[in-house]
Amino acid sequence: MSKYLNVGKVVNTHGIRGEVRVISVTDFKVERYKVGNVLYFFATEQAWPVPLRVASHRTHKNFDLLTFENHPNVNDVEKYKGGMLKVKESDRTEELEENEYYYDQIIGCEVFTDEGVALGRVVEILSPGANDVWVVKPHQKGKDILLPYIADVVKEIDIAEKKVIVHILEGLL
Repeated sequence: MSKYLNVGKVVNTHGIRGEVRVISVTDFKVERYKVGNVLYFFATEQAWPVPLRVASHRTHKNFDLLTFENHPNVNDVEKYKGGMLKVKESDRTEELEENEYYYDQIIGCEVFTDEGVALGRVVEILSPGANDVWVVKPHQKGKDILLPYIADVVKEIDIAEKKVIVHILEGLL
């Protein structure tokens, strides 16, 4: 069975011409949303994906707006609200630069301070602006820790060991 990677969440429809509003979780929007590409839609209760061929893509405010072939109006795409758009892992073609990682390589990593203190596990990556922010769920009860993905904070990443070493700047915790 194929493994699928998240590209974006369909949060709503947009207008009456079959556009959906997507919050993207990919750094490769241009590649993923290229006209003619196939994305796979997963609803929360659905086991098998629905393949959707991209007919158009544009950005509007903080959203990506997509239309799909054979889905010309809002009634055709209403059913996709709340689901995830994914690609097959085998469709991953981007070559990453040094110190660049796919989200799925980072999510699930254990996070330790440079003093050896276990902080928790990366559960989500936010892309609010200039740099990504890693959401770390602490092992003990408490609020999530938000770590900016910058050189001053993230010191070492070991993908094979699923381990990240960070330096906690004053005021970060």
